[in-house]
This record gives sequence, C-alpha cells and structure tokens, in this order.
Amino acid sequence: MALTLDRSMWVRISLYLAFAAGIGVMVLRAASDSNFADDPLRGALFGFVLAATAVAIVQANYETVAQRNGRVLLVLGGLVGHLAVVRGISFMVDANDLPGEMKFLLIPFALTPMVHAVLLGRAIGTFSTVYAALLGSLVMPKQDVLLYLTVSLVCGLVAVQSVHRVRKRVQLLRAGVYAGMAALLLSVMFGRIDLMPGMQDHLEGLKLAGLSSMAALGTGIVIALLVSGLLPVLEGTFQLTTDISWLELSDLNHKLLRRLQLEAPGTFHHSLVVASLSEAAAEAVGANAAMCRVSAYFHDIGKLSKPEYFIENQGDGIENPHDSLTPTMSALIIIAHVKDGVDLAVKHKLNPRVIDIIQEHHGDSLVSYFYRRAQEQKKAEMEKVEKGIENPEDLPKIDEKNFRYPGPRPRTRESGIVSLADIVESASRSLKKPTPAKIRALVEDLVDGRVCDGQLNECFLSLRDLAKVKDSFCATLRSMLHTRIDYPKDDERTKGGTKSDLERKTSGGASNGSKTQPVKTQPVPPVSMRQRRAS
Repeated sequence: MALTLDRSMWVRISLYLAFAAGIGVMVLRAASDSNFADDPLRGALFGFVLAATAVAIVQANYETVAQRNGRVLLVLGGLVGHLAVVRGISFMVDANDLPGEMKFLLIPFALTPMVHAVLLGRAIGTFSTVYAALLGSLVMPKQDVLLYLTVSLVCGLVAVQSVHRVRKRVQLLRAGVYAGMAALLLSVMFGRIDLMPGMQDHLEGLKLAGLSSMAALGTGIVIALLVSGLLPVLEGTFQLTTDISWLELSDLNHKLLRRLQLEAPGTFHHSLVVASLSEAAAEAVGANAAMCRVSAYFHDIGKLSKPEYFIENQGDGIENPHDSLTPTMSALIIIAHVKDGVDLAVKHKLNPRVIDIIQEHHGDSLVSYFYRRAQEQKKAEMEKVEKGIENPEDLPKIDEKNFRYPGPRPRTRESGIVSLADIVESASRSLKKPTPAKIRALVEDLVDGRVCDGQLNECFLSLRDLAKVKDSFCATLRSMLHTRIDYPKDDERTKGGTKSDLERKTSGGASNGSKTQPVKTQPVPPVSMRQRRAS
C-alpha cells in the first residue's frame, strides 16, 4: 500500500497542486511592507507561476525525485517550509521589538538547500537554492529584496558545495560556518551591517554591529546543528540514507559481521576484499562508494546457515561435503544462500538498499561448476547406456533452470559493481603467480561474460563505466596479489647447528662450497696477575 502511494501519479499531481496553491496563499498574506502589499492578488499570481515552474523543472529534469512521491514531498515541502520560516522570523522580530536588521540577518538562508543536498545530492540542493531565493524574495520587505536574492543564492551555493559527499557530522558544522561567514561578508559589503558607525552614539553603533555580526554568523552554525539533528528523522521518514549513515553502518562489530567472522572466516575475508574492490570501482564511476562498501560486507551473510558448504570456509585436509551430494543438490544449497541472506537481513532490520544488493548480487546467473559437473556425470551415464550397462530411462534429467539463481538482476549501479567485484574476487584466488597481464585477462573475461549473459542490462552501467570498473579492479588486485622475493635460507641453520665466529675465521670463510676441516686450537694458558702488570 505504501509503495503504491509512493509511486501514484494522482498523489503526485495532488502534491504539485498543493505546493503551488500554498505558495500563492503565503504570498497573498505577506507582510504589509512587502513588494505586493498594495496588490496581494498580483503577488499571489507571481508565487503561483514561480511554483509551477519549479514543479515543471522537477518533473522534467529530476527523474529520481519525480518518480517517488516521498521525495517530491521532501523537496517541495522543504521550499514551503523555508518560506514559512522567512515569514515567521519577520513576525517574531516585530513581536519582540528587535532591531529591523534582524528580519534579514536571522533568516536561515542555507537550511533547505543544505538538507536537500545532504539527502538527495548536489543537483537538488542547487535547485532548492535557486527557488528558495526566488520564492523568499516575494515576501521580503521592499528594501531587502535584491539583497535577499544575492545573499540567499551565495549562502545556499556555499552550503551545497560544502556538504558534497559529506561523511562526518563535523563537515555539516563547517558548512554552517562557511554559510554564516558568507552572509556576514555580504551583509557588510552591501551595508546591512555597519562596522564603522559615526561618532554620535558610537558605542551603541558598535554594540548593534557586534550583535548583527553574531546573528549572521550564529545563524549559520545553528543551521548546521539543526540539520545534524534532523537528518536521522528525515532519513527514517523518507527512506533515504546519507553517507554519514553508511559509514555508521560499516562498523564491523555488527552482530551479523561478528558471527560471520567467527563461523565463516573465509567468507568474512572474502567480503572485506569485495568491499575494497567495489568501493574503489564506485569512486571511479561516481557511484555511492560508501553504500558499496557496506553492502559488500553483508552480501554473503546467507552463508552463515551452511558455511562448511562453501569452499572459502573449508580448511586443508577436511572432506568436501559436496563430494557426497549430487550436483543438483549442491547447486540448491549454493543458490539458497541468497534467500537465507535476505531472511537474515530482514530479521536484523538492515537497510533496504543493502537487502536489495544481497538479493541481486548473483542476478539469475548460472552456477556453472555444478552445472558442468552434472553434464559430465550425464555423459558418463550415457557411455554406460551405450554399452548396455544401464537403462536409458534411468538417465538424470538436467534442467539449466535448476542451476540458476532466482534473481532479480542488479538494478542499480552499486548493485552491479558489487556483483562484479564478488565474481572477480572469487576467481582471482585461482591465479597462480599472478602478473598484471593475467589479472587483466581474468577481469576482462569475467566482466565481458556477465555482459554477454545480460546480467548488467538493468543496472545503468555504461560501457565507459565498465571500462573504468575494469581498470579499478585490475589496480586493486595488483596491489593485493603482489609477489614477494624468495628469501634465501641459511643452510647451516636449517641443519640445526651454527658455527662460532672462531670456527668461521679459522675455516677461512670458504665461499667456494668445499668442505673445510675445522682447525684444532690449543688451550690458552691463564695469565697471572704479575704478567698482566708487566704488560
């Protein structure tokens, strides 16, 4: 039901109409000192038209937002909220008899742009900056309209650029400080704050200048603290995840990862390497690297149900349990780890996007090892039938569908990258004496094989992206699979004995490999105290 409402066109149209009407009403009821105080209906019309242009731009240019009604509500509701805050500050200043400058200096210019940039990206943050400036100018006092437009645009853009790919909450505070400094600088530049008051009431002028400067700078800091506190609430409400939250989710002390480390150490190490591969590749193509890292940590948690059936968890000398199973049964056990992983993820309330990658990281690809093994067994049985040893009716039937994962195929760039990193890491362990040429050939074959099998048809990875992903995989694998020189062994130490320095000297330090007889040395007589004194 919730998903249907989130994608309903009628709900989206209702949101668009409510946004345009709300902007019109707020401009209609603007303060008496605004541009349209004498003709409020004309102002409402201006507001309605500007709101309509905002709706058209969102629908035409921001597909990721327009397809989800929750995100439409976040963007357009944020703009309405911004306008309400601007109007509320004006009323608050008048009600508390504060200096008139505070109607301008207390406005949180960067609030809505910062929230939208952190949650939805820099493009939406820039859109929000422009329309927060345009719509806010309709309700500002006449003398502050142009100054509001300028300061709002500059502060919004400063905040949006400062929080691009923010990964630490301290970066939000830094963005708020930058936005406050921009507001302070522009207010001084355009004369809104007078730092050099006249001689008459000089002390009062300095006091007012200091208070105004603190208001401009402090508002930016308060915005940053407010955004930091609102983010968890907004993420939960609108089903969004910021890079800050992704980094919090990457804690290896999570209960499932601790279990993976103890019960399936081979799978745990495999997941760490896949995380490194996918994170580097995502950065190369501009995808969400933090999301790839976290998803790679959890992508194989389904193996916890039967860890001993996966080769990376089988130690040397331990019997492979697949030896006693038919290829079909072995394939079913291998395929089941995807469903088991989704069940565990849902039980532990992992992020929905992580669950999607767990479900998609194998797509509907073929479990080729056991499929070939089944074909070989059938071929052997066919030979027995030809010799008359067995009945043709007893031949096993091999259906390729039984050896394919259930899917779906990767549907996002991040899911496609994790899928490729998973297969590349697994296959790289079979390389003996890896060289750059061998690594490149392996990566090319695996990625091209996935492309030919259609596994990447739905994940929006272009050929240029795939080329960058291949280069990233090769670079990462070269650093991981580097070779070391063979350290020479000390033959004498390996035999359990060492020569004393005296024996080495008397043997002449022979280096030609010939055996030398140790020289017998005479015991040295003790030296008396008288001889020592004489010497």
